[in-house]
Formats: sequence, C-alpha cells, structure tokens
Amino acid sequence: MGKDFSSALRPAIVMTILFAVLLGLVYPLAMTGIGQTLFPAQANGSLVRDARGTVVGSSVLGQAFTADRYFQTRPSAAGKGYDGLASSGSNLGPASQALVDRVKPDVAKRRAEGVPGPVPVDLVTASGSGLDPDLSPAAALTQAPRIARVRGVPVDRVRTLVADATQASILGDAHVNVLALNRALDTLSGASTAGARPR
Repeated sequence: MGKDFSSALRPAIVMTILFAVLLGLVYPLAMTGIGQTLFPAQANGSLVRDARGTVVGSSVLGQAFTADRYFQTRPSAAGKGYDGLASSGSNLGPASQALVDRVKPDVAKRRAEGVPGPVPVDLVTASGSGLDPDLSPAAALTQAPRIARVRGVPVDRVRTLVADATQASILGDAHVNVLALNRALDTLSGASTAGARPR
C-alpha cells in the first residue's frame, strides 16, 4: 500500500512542478515577449502622448471630461468614475427606480445645455465596464452647440470634426473616441491647451 502511494505520488509532484514552471513562468514570459515585440503600443496600454511626450490618456480607457469646452464622456459606474481598479457597471435594469433617479439629473443637465428632443442614451447611462472611451456620433453631435458657443467657433466646424472622427465598426455601431476628439478640438480652435490633458 505504502509503495503504491509513493510510486503514484512522485509523478503527481513532478507534473505539478512542471506545469507550475510552464504555465506560471514560461507561458507568461513568452506572451509578454510576443506582445512587446509584435504589439508594443497595445501591450503597454495604448497610451496617448502629447507633443512633449507626456501621457494624456489611453485610447482604450475612458476618462472624465468635465469642462464645458470639451466633449464630455458618458457617466461611469466604476468607483468614483473611470476608476480602472473598480471597473463595473451599475447593474441597474430598465425597470429600476434607482436607474431612473440616477438618470434624471443628467437629462436635466443636458436640457439646461439646450439639448432638444430625445437625449442620446449614452450621455445619461453608464457602460457595462464603466471605462468606455467612446460615444455615439449622435451623443457627440448633441454637444456640438455647447462647445461651439463656449469656444466661439462655428458649430459647423465642430460638427465636421465629429464627422471626421467617427469610426465605423465591424461588429457594432459607429463610434467616436472622446479623447481623440477633444485633442482634435483643441487643435481646431488653436487653443493653448492643445497638448494638455483635457478636463
């Protein structure tokens, strides 16, 4: 009995050590090496840098833009908002009174900005991750009159900027990256904050 146990134990220990080395060390190092070699930008977070080389954000992670002179992102349920360590949605369904109560102030804010008609849903609801970097073109265009008024530029120039920044999607709807749009907006208006991180 003891001999059978010890003869069965040895291969189990060897296999455990072998797979721990292969899957805990060799595989992660190989994937890191491949990622850094073939896709270095993506492997390092798809970081966006200004003209001075300072990181101003990521093209795949949203951030809160609060100034009226910028396109504002959709609300975030991740931590205190766009917290990468607390990525999550609100998990509130369409029949939830808590969702209705949370959305009402955002709708009122958009109405105060002069948004007529239906408010695009992505301006008042959070995404599933809470880190969505994109808006629908409709949500961006809804903000164009406010931005044009604050910046003192023709609204058609802002709308053209949105159209130029709109990206088609193979699997989903067209979208606009908010960070890229705001950086282009600073360039369009010749603002001194063109390289700065928009807020």
